Amino acid sequence: MVTPPNLSDDHLTAARRAKLAYIYVRQSSLTQVKQHQESTELQYRLVERAEAWGWPRARIHVIDEDLGKSGAGTAERSGFQKLITEISLGHAGLVISLDASRLARNNRDWHQLLELCSLFGVLIADGERLFDPCAYHDRLLLGLSGIMSEAELHQIRLRLHQGQRQKAARGELSLPVPAGLAYDPAGAVILNPDEEVQARLALVFTAFRAWHSAHAVMRHLRANGLPLPVRSSRGPAPQEVIWREATSARVLSILHNPAYAGAYVYGRRHRAPGQMRAGSRRPGHRGSHRRVGGVPSGGSCRLHQLGGVYGQPAPSGR
Repeated sequence: MVTPPNLSDDHLTAARRAKLAYIYVRQSSLTQVKQHQESTELQYRLVERAEAWGWPRARIHVIDEDLGKSGAGTAERSGFQKLITEISLGHAGLVISLDASRLARNNRDWHQLLELCSLFGVLIADGERLFDPCAYHDRLLLGLSGIMSEAELHQIRLRLHQGQRQKAARGELSLPVPAGLAYDPAGAVILNPDEEVQARLALVFTAFRAWHSAHAVMRHLRANGLPLPVRSSRGPAPQEVIWREATSARVLSILHNPAYAGAYVYGRRHRAPGQMRAGSRRPGHRGSHRRVGGVPSGGSCRLHQLGGVYGQPAPSGR
């Protein structure tokens, strides 16, 4: 049984109890859902807290659609959007979450929630106490909680990014490889063992040497009914090689990929503030920014069997 903290009965009015209590449950990734089951169970047990405050079980709704989703935004968080909608419709009297970071990891979403709760008289509770967003001091504490939650996420991302760059500078960071390459059991990059994949990519490079035109290569492939191998980024089998119709973009993607020239490159894409679109899988753009590149020690020269086309950078030592 979860024992609620002491609070004034003035907050728990009959009007609020007549509305619904919402329990918001979230974990940031599917890995956390699998490995931190006790944390998830603790969030579900917040139902007992709402019951202890006088809400009947029939008027307590659990929103857990966001299990395995980051709290950095709302683009893919249908559960949070549902919560905002229910508050805006005046259905909610209480919102409970284990801590502020479960509800939102950015100030925009957090303050939107606070504003709506204040407007519609909805109480907010975390793992320690209950807050009334209409009260100045409670609103101040909630605002600080949101700021700390966003700052914590920033520090986590900063440490992860610094670790990735240091590992990439040593040539030890495993990067996704294009369809023509693969990792062997020892972790070394080799040519894709599929001979059909090798032959099709070799044809692309040979044709480009002859015509110096990606569009001409694409027309040749289409005229002969030859699709191109690509790695699937989503679906039931991510990173598996699938075959797709040749397009100029796919041909250029092959010709511009430094991995086919034997280069180890990290940081090709740069994301500037305000350039990320909601739902975008590849935020940012290519530009003049710092890169980690070169050929890592022990790199296989077999990478050049598919590359070495006109205009590709020559392999360089570390």
